[in-house]
Amino acid sequence: QVQLVESGGGLVQAGGSLRLSCAASGRTFSSYSMGWFRQAPGKEREFVAAITWNGGTTYYSDSVKGRFTISRDNAKNTVYLQMNSLKPEDTAVYYCAASRLSHTIGTIERGYDYWGQGTQVTVSS
Repeated sequence: QVQLVESGGGLVQAGGSLRLSCAASGRTFSSYSMGWFRQAPGKEREFVAAITWNGGTTYYSDSVKGRFTISRDNAKNTVYLQMNSLKPEDTAVYYCAASRLSHTIGTIERGYDYWGQGTQVTVSS
């Protein structure tokens, strides 16, 4: 069992930056690949970024590529999402998720086994 807790969300102006963190419980964090998803009001949850167990492979949605960076620190049981050049359309609740498929990049929700409660990101124009 893995528990995930996101933090770092908030209100930021367009063009600004935020760094989200997702802290995981347990001693097996490095056994999981990790992902970030987001859900805007009235929309379905969508994939944002993912990273394999050792950080060797990352993958991004086209909408955030070049602006967001996913990383992880297995010693701290934490995955990060650095978000730069934020746009109003990035406004959403951001969720981190863990997958037991440690070497796989997952872009769909059902590929993940554990989810955090989400953190709100609001980008003003």
